[in-house]
Amino acid sequence: MKLTPYWTDDYPRPSDLAVTANLPNETDVVVVGSGYTGLSAARTLAKRGVAVTVVESETIGWGASSRNAGITGCSLKQKTPTIFKWYGEEYGRKFWEISLDALELIKELVYEEGIECDWHQNGDMCVYYKPSHYEEDPEWKHWHADNLDHELELVAPADLRSVIGSDAYYGGVIDAHGADLHPAKLVFGMAEVAAKYGAFLCENTSVTRIEKQPNGYLVHTGRGRVQAKQVIVCTNGYTDGVVRGLRSRVIPVGSYSIVTEPLPDDLQREISPRGLTFWDSKWFLNYFRLTPDGRMLWGGRNNLSTTLDLVESAEILRKEMVQAFPQLSNVPITHSWTGQLGLTFDLMPHIGQIDGVYYALGFGGHGLHTAIYLGREVAQLITGEKASSPFAEIPHRKYFFYRNKPWFMPLAVMFYRIRDWLS
Repeated sequence: MKLTPYWTDDYPRPSDLAVTANLPNETDVVVVGSGYTGLSAARTLAKRGVAVTVVESETIGWGASSRNAGITGCSLKQKTPTIFKWYGEEYGRKFWEISLDALELIKELVYEEGIECDWHQNGDMCVYYKPSHYEEDPEWKHWHADNLDHELELVAPADLRSVIGSDAYYGGVIDAHGADLHPAKLVFGMAEVAAKYGAFLCENTSVTRIEKQPNGYLVHTGRGRVQAKQVIVCTNGYTDGVVRGLRSRVIPVGSYSIVTEPLPDDLQREISPRGLTFWDSKWFLNYFRLTPDGRMLWGGRNNLSTTLDLVESAEILRKEMVQAFPQLSNVPITHSWTGQLGLTFDLMPHIGQIDGVYYALGFGGHGLHTAIYLGREVAQLITGEKASSPFAEIPHRKYFFYRNKPWFMPLAVMFYRIRDWLS
């Protein structure tokens, strides 16, 4: 079993990726972070003739953008009815439409930019972990139909075997917007597109300080300094203390995954007859899907820590997988890995500024479509294409008890495990 991400083992960073050997002396915009957010911002800026330099402390796409499950769909991390309640119907509809536009943006990358990333939009399914979850869900289905004209397909427990090869769940709900793809192919494809439009991509370039000056910013890195008019920080779950006060606005959370060896075709059809992607209804959720080459990918939050041993993680995830799919009990696990997502206290993504430095983060595990959208959005704010963004207009909640270390995470783990038990 390899303790490295399956996706980049299957599709390593292209050797001919147009990375820049030397950091430029000056640029219009420095983008910190080369994941979906940063590369989307860089593509948008470069297409409009803005000189943009992406700096990455590791290699292009090293973080969660090449480590996630490759599952996406509509909505944000925070539940849409809650968003309506908090911000009102106008904002609620804006955020809902944005989530649909974000899916269209991925399609634009696939079909117009030619990024081949195994994109399939067959739908996704939330499977109910307890009978009570199914009993409560008709209200959820009706709310979406009444308020968003969004039809969901409710699957009764008796009909579950027609859509998933498991007897461990109690019905579910299918959303036709759900999709899956190969995350490493997407992030490297986005890097190639950004470079094609003129963006500079600088790997192994850690930002050590951002110095505000009268005419912009002097960005200090381990490879030298670059003068910029604007800076965008796109580090999400890997945010450090370079921008004072930013770390207190996002909480790094570990997400862990395993994959099996490729499964026989008949077993693949048994597990997912309609080619759906899945997650369950627990607070401590699991997500799972078949990869393009027919492996079972099984992931989850485990204990929210970013430092769980990957062998121990694989044992936990394998046990969960076999409980749901006993037919996989003898199938070897080939990879175990982790990546960090960025969580906010209100479970909403945010665009903001600290001392003039832009940031876009807080995707909460829904970053595949949301991060790409916010990267474009913050770039459009800089170019003046947009005067405002709802992600910048809502308050970015933070609390006095969190600055750098999320010491409260064990308490949160206990709280959510109790909620799962009581639900």
